[in-house]
Amino acid sequence: MNTSFEKNNIVIIKGKIDTEPEFSHSVLGEGFYSTKIRVERLSSEFDLIPVTISERLMGNLKVGDVVALKGQFRSYNKMVDGKSKLMLTMFARELIDSETTYETNQINLVGYVCKEPIFRTTPFGREICDILIAVNRAYNKSDYIPCIAWGRNARFSMGLAVGEKIELVGRIQSRNYQKKIDENTTETRTAYEISISSILLADTGEEYSLNSQNQSLNNQFNSGDNYYSSLNG
Repeated sequence: MNTSFEKNNIVIIKGKIDTEPEFSHSVLGEGFYSTKIRVERLSSEFDLIPVTISERLMGNLKVGDVVALKGQFRSYNKMVDGKSKLMLTMFARELIDSETTYETNQINLVGYVCKEPIFRTTPFGREICDILIAVNRAYNKSDYIPCIAWGRNARFSMGLAVGEKIELVGRIQSRNYQKKIDENTTETRTAYEISISSILLADTGEEYSLNSQNQSLNNQFNSGDNYYSSLNG
């Protein structure tokens, strides 16, 4: 497999197994399970991140266990109520040492803007920009990943053109919202997206980042093999 595609999409999360793993599917005789990992934020909030993990990695893991995983954030289409719905999950490629893993929720992506960014302002005056990016994967596949930028990053992102190649650092975020089913019924649903902390135009190097720490992360990411090797640790 061409490992250059692996560098387009690198995720590390650390948290507690929140739901009982359920069988999802099998490939070449190997079973895969789906579960959710509860990842604490710096605030009192948390993210529930969907994870797909092989039976080989699952071992004896159970609800409540703390795990650190490295893998990729992937998308796939699923038929729901007769309509195709974009589903997102972290595909775990390996277990890493949870005691020595510093990052609890970090994602690095290299992809292409595939839809015109949507810029808006909240009632409280906060600037937000929604971006959908396509991240290439091996075997001519791509993952379509929704991202959200804030403040200066949002103002920068609103100027991105469809087809532009970008690199970003952020975290996987879960967000509950109310979906109106009919006049008398609403349903709580969960959306997953990447909350961007720094963003870079891949061809020019022009970027915005929220703080100097994110700048350092970008420098590591842009060093290519050395950064990827450090993640393999």
